[in-house]
Amino acid sequence: MDFAFDHAQHDRAGHLRKDDAWRRVPVGDPDVKVLVIGGEHVPTTGGSGLRWVSLDEAPDGEWIFLGLKGDQRHAAVMVERVPDELEPASLRMIGPSVDAGEASLAVHAVGIARWHQTHRFCARCGAPTDVADAGHVRVCPVCSAHHFPRTDPAVIMLITDDQDRALLGRQPVWPEGRFSTLAGFVEPGETLGDAVRREVMEEVGVPVGDVTYAASQPWPFPSSLMLGFFGRALSYDIRVDENEIAEARWFTRDEVTEMTASSELLLPPNVSISRWLLQQWHGGTIHGKWA
Repeated sequence: MDFAFDHAQHDRAGHLRKDDAWRRVPVGDPDVKVLVIGGEHVPTTGGSGLRWVSLDEAPDGEWIFLGLKGDQRHAAVMVERVPDELEPASLRMIGPSVDAGEASLAVHAVGIARWHQTHRFCARCGAPTDVADAGHVRVCPVCSAHHFPRTDPAVIMLITDDQDRALLGRQPVWPEGRFSTLAGFVEPGETLGDAVRREVMEEVGVPVGDVTYAASQPWPFPSSLMLGFFGRALSYDIRVDENEIAEARWFTRDEVTEMTASSELLLPPNVSISRWLLQQWHGGTIHGKWA
């Protein structure tokens, strides 16, 4: 895959969510595979591949039906903390090493689980809500409001100038030498192209003209959908906001090649769409990684 979680590999089988229909496995079909979820942490086999358990082996918790891969049904059970004996690891850390089919299921599970963690009470009346629709809805027993999982759209963009240099920035909390593409959340009433232009202008003071969609990536840490773009700068003058961005500069392809090889420049890991955008622009091999 080009980057982690790049496209769905399983059938979400929404028709099996009602009335716990997913638990009624046809005779002769394999038992349900269950992923134990604690926030963004998942059980692993040796710290890399996902570890699944059967329904009988699964601990108590709230359930999410994930869907089908072939005849195999997959579900997740949410717990406060994945037991140490299951070798828990953060999905964002192991994403690149997990099989694409299993990563598809895991990112679905983690995204829903993170939503449940922060939406246990009704936004309308404040009452505790109940899980419904196999984990994909929360229903208020007091006012009957239905609450659905949220996804926050965020733009992430590689901006280039008329010399085809790439504009990268460094957040104040990052160490010296760590740079990435610019990014930010889409605001209500805003198109995606306008969000790209606004975020770049706010963060580094560079006006952007043409904006082209590239790809998207679910990023459930906790609830984003990263929408990747390429954009063309109308000016190369940089004025960082010194709030979200501490430093920004233009990089040529040769500079990226040389500086990553010497670890003078540290780039996003392969799990991220940011690295993919950089790779598409660069066209060659980039060896750099996060410190």
